[in-house]
Amino acid sequence: MTITNMTNAHVAPIARLEKLCFSDPWSEKSIETELSCRLSCWLVAMEGETLLGYVGSQTVMEESDMMNLAVHPDYRRRGVAQKLIEALEAALRERGSKALTLEVRASNEPAIALYERLGFQQVGLRKSYYRNPKEDARILRKAL
Repeated sequence: MTITNMTNAHVAPIARLEKLCFSDPWSEKSIETELSCRLSCWLVAMEGETLLGYVGSQTVMEESDMMNLAVHPDYRRRGVAQKLIEALEAALRERGSKALTLEVRASNEPAIALYERLGFQQVGLRKSYYRNPKEDARILRKAL
């Protein structure tokens, strides 16, 4: 597995993975826009030509927000998400970020367990943050 920066070649596969993993997926155009946003850092996990997963963030004034993280269902429980998060943290530290924050569905116990193992702590709750289905989001944060 190789982790690298997202390029134009990754946009369509990421959009397909978004549709596979999320009830309210980002559009291909929205993902493509992140390539030209100086605040963004998007990484992909590849095995040959196969997209295993990706992570995306934006940083403003030393504070980063993990906006998206997905791993193809065929490659889950193999450490892909953890490696993506660790690579993102390293990239964000190099850019001067001091903290990483994210929202996660309150019912997503596997993701919450992973984030907690990686040192994230709950700092808040966003009521009815997610749509389709409607659900609260736990706000997790980690100092970098």
